[in-house]
Amino acid sequence: MTTPALADIIFPEQANHNFSRILGGLRRSNLSITNRLRSICQDAAFVDDVAAALKLPLVANERCGSWYIDPARKAASAYFKSTDGHTGQWKFSTRRLNLHLLELIGKHDGCIIIDSTRRGKRMPDALSKTVPIWCSVLNRALFPEDPSSHRLFVPPNVVSPSEASQIEARLPDFVASFLALAIDPQPLRRQLGDRPLRPLWITQEDHLDFLDHYYSSISAAAGRSKPFPFHPVVCCTSSKRVLGVGAEIGEAGGYIQGAGDDTENWALGLTAEVFWRHKEELLAASEAELPELITQLVAAGSNADPGGKEAAGRELKRVAPGIFIGTLGARERALSDSAGPCVVTLVPRSTEQSSWVKSPTHMEVGLGKNKAASRLLRDALPQICGFVSRFLEKRLGNGAGISLEKSVIVLCESGKDLSVGVALALYCWCFDAAGNARSVDDRASFNKTAIRVKLGHIMTEMPNANPSRATLQSVNSFLMDWRK
Repeated sequence: MTTPALADIIFPEQANHNFSRILGGLRRSNLSITNRLRSICQDAAFVDDVAAALKLPLVANERCGSWYIDPARKAASAYFKSTDGHTGQWKFSTRRLNLHLLELIGKHDGCIIIDSTRRGKRMPDALSKTVPIWCSVLNRALFPEDPSSHRLFVPPNVVSPSEASQIEARLPDFVASFLALAIDPQPLRRQLGDRPLRPLWITQEDHLDFLDHYYSSISAAAGRSKPFPFHPVVCCTSSKRVLGVGAEIGEAGGYIQGAGDDTENWALGLTAEVFWRHKEELLAASEAELPELITQLVAAGSNADPGGKEAAGRELKRVAPGIFIGTLGARERALSDSAGPCVVTLVPRSTEQSSWVKSPTHMEVGLGKNKAASRLLRDALPQICGFVSRFLEKRLGNGAGISLEKSVIVLCESGKDLSVGVALALYCWCFDAAGNARSVDDRASFNKTAIRVKLGHIMTEMPNANPSRATLQSVNSFLMDWRK
């Protein structure tokens, strides 16, 4: 037999290039929409098992948590950011208080918060650190007489003792920032039935009867026989851990960890709601058919009215004395209100400032969409606040003692971002601490603490509000620089 030459053993450069191309193709095919949707279904089945075993309501940690929960079983949404749990950047968010969860937790003796994480991590920082910080801060603020509830509980196999110690050292400052919002603690404490919060964790690596380790009264078959001394806030990581770059290729069926994340990069406009409504149809389609099918379903979904969404879109939410928020779907109702409120509509297109004032009681502000709109809000707020101030002064001048209830209505596309920012600016600029309208000449100075207190009040009234950082930066810049 002839001894092989070196060239026969070492792959030529072209062969190496072909192998790289093939491996890249395998990775891309594994990250297909089909594999993502199938992976989501696999993880959602695990979530169903957890809910059945623990008999607690499911809460989706947005944005991606909703992908893993059948909408019929989703009790609420929450906004716990992973960035607030990043090492060295730990934070208790006064922008996303999530206080609406307390009533749900108290009523059902706990809840299960669903989230996922991408390749390699056991659980997201939102569940391993942000939620534990939230629990500890609220316990300290609501139950100051119970030091046993003040401890920071974190998953020991994810958070090191050193990091936990560093986080715990910051808790007093986080508590102070919450107390500075001047939110009455007694109603919140009553919602919890005078029992504190305690985070617990579960992943696909754990047994579903894991709570038995803590309380023998728990059984997946029998349920709870007596109340806990605390309310369990179960942090459930829906995704299965996959280790190593390219490891998904070896997973049976091309499983993708955290498949519901980064939807802007793969979903083609598909939302969790549309996915669950048409799950069987989507899973039955081939990869080649999916883009067109998704486009059709998304378009049909925007014209449909599942669950009375059209009616819900016409609803208004009171967020402060005299100030209401809603989506653009409520515009016709707001403009036809016989009480003659001042209506500010923020439309998702750019328009000239000279065209914004439509009538003495209606202003239509075109800022565009997304981050660009949030940034442009800074320059629009002087015109908006001036318009509303003149309206209020004229209304007050027409008769002493006139009610200011539903004086101002602010509408935007989502009803959660730009409208919240404008409402916050108006709450500070046009109304005093007692909710009385200021005169045009009566201007107070503002600082971040005062603005944060009023934002806390708005977030308490409207827990699903989700103003972006850019929106709030524009509000702060306007309010604190108005004299310049």
